[in-house]
Amino acid sequence: MALIQRPKGQATRAAILRKAADLASVEGLSGLTIGCLATALDMSKSGLFAHFGSKEGLQLATVEAAREVFEMRVLASADSEAPGLPRLQSLVEAWIRYLESGVFRGGCFFAAVSAEYDDRPGKVRNRIADLTEGWRGLLEEQADQALAREQIDADADPAQIAFELHAFLHEAARAFQLHGSADAFERARRATRRLLG
Repeated sequence: MALIQRPKGQATRAAILRKAADLASVEGLSGLTIGCLATALDMSKSGLFAHFGSKEGLQLATVEAAREVFEMRVLASADSEAPGLPRLQSLVEAWIRYLESGVFRGGCFFAAVSAEYDDRPGKVRNRIADLTEGWRGLLEEQADQALAREQIDADADPAQIAFELHAFLHEAARAFQLHGSADAFERARRATRRLLG
């Protein structure tokens, strides 16, 4: 099987953004500047500026890079499951494994930047809000499919299920990062099983 090779410029940009997402998970997106990233990568500021043009451009590109990682690790792994309860369960388990694996040093990138940007207007906040709402919407869609297929209780509320699942996983991420709670992810699994039956 032949490996698909990225052109050098794309590979360099991808490596830069991977480092940017890792730094932002710890320092926050607002602390992510072309200068601090240049220092971390031992690159020139002008070289980085040529890739992104502005701090906001860097921040938006970093959000997109983190989105790609999340989608590859979480969403893609559930595509082969049947719609409804099997896909919903697979999405949640993949999300927990993503959190457990420590993809980013600061834990869940989106949990960190959501808290940081929840009251800051602008393009970065809007993109984070769109993505997190989209993922919650995907959970709701699969809960709705499960309801239609009679895989969950007939009086279940798909929007409430999605809200609770999202809350369980964000709390597990927070408990693990802030308190070093080794059982946070297992607690999230138990809560999920109890909710979905």
